[in-house]
Amino acid sequence: MKITVDVDCTPEEARRFMGLPDMSVIHDAYLDKMKTMIEEGVTPDMMETMMRSWMPMGETGMNLWRTMFDQIGRAGGSGDK
Repeated sequence: MKITVDVDCTPEEARRFMGLPDMSVIHDAYLDKMKTMIEEGVTPDMMETMMRSWMPMGETGMNLWRTMFDQIGRAGGSGDK
């Protein structure tokens, strides 16, 4: 037997109903930090430190991000393709 229930609610209502914590303050802090980094200029070391703190997969995930940013840097950095 299969029962399907559709609930029409906002993400905020769903979060409260399920008893999950309100992470909007933390989200706003991360956005402010990102804006500051963009305005002041981001160095590769700063980006790596930030990504490392967000990585649930440890070194494997960090290598994935590093490879992606290296490819982006090569594609847009020098103009040579």
